[in-house]
Amino acid sequence: MIYTVTFNPSLDYIVSVEDFRLGLTNRTSSELILPGGKGINVSTVLGNLGLKSTALGFVAGFTGEEICREVEALGIKSDFIRIEKGVSRINLKLRSIEGTEINGQGPDISEEQVQQLMEKLEALEAGDILVLAGSIPSTMPDDIYSRIMKMLEGRGVKIVVDATRDLLMKVLEYRPFLIKPNNHELGEIFDVELTSREEVIPYGRKLQEKGALNVLISMAGEGAVLIAEDGQILESPAPKGTLVNGVGAGDSMVAGFLAGWLKRKDFRHAFHMGVAAGSASAFSEYLAKKEEIETIYQTLV
Repeated sequence: MIYTVTFNPSLDYIVSVEDFRLGLTNRTSSELILPGGKGINVSTVLGNLGLKSTALGFVAGFTGEEICREVEALGIKSDFIRIEKGVSRINLKLRSIEGTEINGQGPDISEEQVQQLMEKLEALEAGDILVLAGSIPSTMPDDIYSRIMKMLEGRGVKIVVDATRDLLMKVLEYRPFLIKPNNHELGEIFDVELTSREEVIPYGRKLQEKGALNVLISMAGEGAVLIAEDGQILESPAPKGTLVNGVGAGDSMVAGFLAGWLKRKDFRHAFHMGVAAGSASAFSEYLAKKEEIETIYQTLV
């Protein structure tokens, strides 16, 4: 079974506003409400590719109930921990001004509730896959990723980590199956600027030397690089297409890679599936569908 963890899920309120003006009343020309969060995005694309997963995390209040309802409507099993106080966050994403969004804070999460999550994860078995994705709320311990991985160490659970800076660096000693920094995040770790596929390779290798088995580096319009545990270094330019919505493209890449790996246990196939899924989401209004991913995949092989 595949499990995804979204520590601070959201309802994403995605709107378009024509001729947006500060200080005035603006009206939407389109709007959409979707469950949000990196782990949920991974589960959504996995589902689109025919793979079942269970979404874990924390929810609170009426927005939390709606997140659960929306997730279940997508065909994803949810096993969220419900928090009595507060509400799950609403993230406002202004589609008509690229990259403009206002993200909420989310509820406070106690140590007792963290322990409830740990108990759920302790039930994972050999052969299971766990995806830990995204930031954590400020009320949670900053070592939560490494605590989880230490608990599951030696259990035969393949763990994927999509996080930044300290969250990522602290887990490398537990040998995650896959990490997926983008080139900017990789550059921040080593205090360098990385713009080409050739430049990211030595730094991706450094993360592999520190413990990561596979390092998948997304680079938006520059494509992607995979440094695989079997020694392969695979590169791909970005598939041709028009950027429509960059939200969730990286999460889609993780889902595509996992789907490809589980089907063939072949890194080249998994890499191309990851690139195809990430690009298909970037070229679509919503997260990528199976047919969109397969169409782009055929251009890569």
